[in-house]
Amino acid sequence: MHPIFRRIENAKSPDFGDIFSKSFDLFKSVWTDGMVHVLVTMVVVIPFMIAVYVPLFPIYLEMLQYGGDPYYGGDYFSTHTGLWWVGYMILIFFLSFVLQVVHFSIYSHFLRRCKQVDLNSSEPIGGFFDDLKGNFGKLLALTLMTFGIAMLAGLLCYLPIFYVLVPLNLLLPIYTFNTDMSAGDMVRAAFKLGNRFWLTAFGLIVIGGIIASFGAILCFIGIIATQFFSQIVLYYFYKDTVGFEDDTPGIETF
Repeated sequence: MHPIFRRIENAKSPDFGDIFSKSFDLFKSVWTDGMVHVLVTMVVVIPFMIAVYVPLFPIYLEMLQYGGDPYYGGDYFSTHTGLWWVGYMILIFFLSFVLQVVHFSIYSHFLRRCKQVDLNSSEPIGGFFDDLKGNFGKLLALTLMTFGIAMLAGLLCYLPIFYVLVPLNLLLPIYTFNTDMSAGDMVRAAFKLGNRFWLTAFGLIVIGGIIASFGAILCFIGIIATQFFSQIVLYYFYKDTVGFEDDTPGIETF
């Protein structure tokens, strides 16, 4: 059994206020790093968006030609056969999963940067996409599991989504600091940790997400600076409960 399960069992209850206090302090030091990660994410999204929308250009052009009125323009979507649409939907699903894998790698890199700054460490954190080289299969498995769990929760009248929201968010720090684990063990560890401190974690995730969106409320472009705040909150939740292998849970390392 992986040591993380023992650390979860021995984890101390996290302090809600202390986590937010430390998150704001760390945010002051890494907000520029967060902006860079957001911009990298946006650059990665662009080719995926092009791949999704370019095949639909003939339909858009026909709609513009007839002013969007189906009476004169006919059925715009009949331009392509049913088989074409099936293939297109498969392409969208495939690209969505690949995009999520890439996002996982970028967000994981940011958490490592948080640890580096927080602990004043010189430990190398690699590049934005290093996880794709050796762990692509594991990241894809986590993405598929996340999708499956979320779909199952949605089919159960949506209320279970609030429950799985916590473990699904905890998958990121668990993967980031335990890449040697199997994807299945990561999911089990996320649910085990989430079950222990569900209410605290849920509150941190929700409020952290609200604070992260302040950039959009005050000035839309400002979300580039604040978007990753919620990840800082997850970092400290993980650190204060599970801790790192060379660290004691709940005790800060300097």
